[in-house]
Amino acid sequence: MDKHGTILIVDDNTDVLLAAKLLLKKHHKKIITTNNPFDVASLLDSHPIDVILLDMNFDRDAISGQEGFYWLKKIHAQDQSIAVVLMTAYSDVQLAVEAIKNGATDFVAKPWQNDQLLTVIATALAHAQDKKALNQLSRQTQGLSQALSSPQSEFLGQSDAMLQVFDTLEKAAKTDANILITGESGTGKELTAHAIHAQSPRAHMPFISLDMGAVSENLFESELFGHKKGAFTDAKADRIGRFELAHGGSLFLDEVANMPLAQQVKLLAAIQNRQITPIGSNKVIDTDIRLICATNEALPEAVANGQFRQDLLYRINTIEIRLPPLRERQADIPLLVQHYVDIYQQKYRRDLTLPPSAMRSLCAYHWPGNVRELAHTIERAVILSEGSELAIHHVLVAEKQTKDAQNEALQSDTFDLEIIEQRTIRAALKHHQGNVSHAAKALGLTRGAMYRRLEKYGL
Repeated sequence: MDKHGTILIVDDNTDVLLAAKLLLKKHHKKIITTNNPFDVASLLDSHPIDVILLDMNFDRDAISGQEGFYWLKKIHAQDQSIAVVLMTAYSDVQLAVEAIKNGATDFVAKPWQNDQLLTVIATALAHAQDKKALNQLSRQTQGLSQALSSPQSEFLGQSDAMLQVFDTLEKAAKTDANILITGESGTGKELTAHAIHAQSPRAHMPFISLDMGAVSENLFESELFGHKKGAFTDAKADRIGRFELAHGGSLFLDEVANMPLAQQVKLLAAIQNRQITPIGSNKVIDTDIRLICATNEALPEAVANGQFRQDLLYRINTIEIRLPPLRERQADIPLLVQHYVDIYQQKYRRDLTLPPSAMRSLCAYHWPGNVRELAHTIERAVILSEGSELAIHHVLVAEKQTKDAQNEALQSDTFDLEIIEQRTIRAALKHHQGNVSHAAKALGLTRGAMYRRLEKYGL
C-alpha cells in the first residue's frame, strides 16, 4: 500500500499522541507529534506538513475549545493550504459547526473510532492536496507577468537542413525528454524552444525562459528557485523562481554553457530530484517541468576542459537538435527576407518593393550573425530606405566594419587578442551608434557577455 502525506498531531496527552501515531503511521508516509502547540510554527517551517490533527483544549481551560480556535488561526496565517482537523473529548455539535466556520476541515470527538479517524484524515489529506494545487496555480499566475517571453516569430525554413530539424523537433516534442539545442548565435535557438513547447503535450502550460549568460552568480538560486522575503539584504518580497513558474510546462535555459561549475551542481540536483527549495525557506517544492537548454558552445569540449559537468550534460541532452547556420541553408534566405520585409513594412507603415539586385546581394552575403542579423538588417533597411525600393546597400556594412577593426589591430603590429577584441567591440558600438543590444547581436554575444566585456575594457 502506498503511503501519502505528512501528518502532525498536537495534543497535551501523551497517550493520545501515541495511540494516534500507531494508528496513522500504517497509512501515511510520516507522522510527527508534539504536546506543545507553541512548537507548531517551527515544525511547519521545517517539514512539508499536509494535515494537522489538533486538540481544542490545552492547559488554559478545559472545555471551551477557544485554544483550538486560536491555534487554528495561527496555522492558517502561516500556511493556508494545510488541512486542520480539530478534536476534543467533549462532543458538541455547535462546537463542531463553529470549528468548520473558522476554517477547520473536519472535527472528531475523543475517544474516536479508528475507521472514522482514518476516513477523516484521508479526506483532509485530499482536501489539502487540492488546496496546494490551487495555491501553486495562483503563485504561477502571480509571477508569469514578470517572466513570460514576448510573442514569437514564425519558425520558417524549406531547405533540406531545416526539414531535417523540423522532423527531429516533431518527434522530440511529443515526449518529455530533455532537449539540448545547439548552434551559432542568431540561428533561432529560442524560437526552436518555443516550437518544441507549442507542439508538446504541455503546450497549454507556461513556457518560461532564462538567459543564463545574463544571470550573476549571486542571483542564480534566486532566479531559478526563488526566495522568501528577508532571505538576504535586497529580498524585499517573496520571489517565485523559474522552476516553480514553469511547473507543468517547459523551462528554457539559454546559454547554459555560461554557468559556473558551482551553479551546475545546484541545477543538476534540481533536475535529478525534481524538487527545489527557495532561499530562506525550509520547504521543499516539487517541480514538474520539461527542460530545454541551448548553447552556442561545444559542450563536449567544455567537459574535456573541466568547464562543464559531464553528468549535467548527460541530463540535459537526451535529444540534441543542431541548428544549421544561415550559410548552410541558403535556400531559406529568400523566404526569410520576404518574411521580415512583410513584418517591418507593416510595423513602420512602409510600402517598398524588393528589387532583384537587393535579393541577390542578400543571398550572396554570408551572414555571420545568422537569422538574427538578417532580421536586423531588413529592419534597418526598411527604416532607412528613402525611395519606393528597399535600399539594402545602406545596411550591409557590418562585415566591413568588423574586418576594418581586425585589420586595424593587425596593422598596429600587435597580436594581443584582448586588444583585437576591444577594438572590434569599439567598432561594433560605433557602427550601431552606441546601442549595446544591437552591437552584441552583431558580434554574436549575449547581452550579459557584452556587458561583462564592456566592464572589463572600461568601455
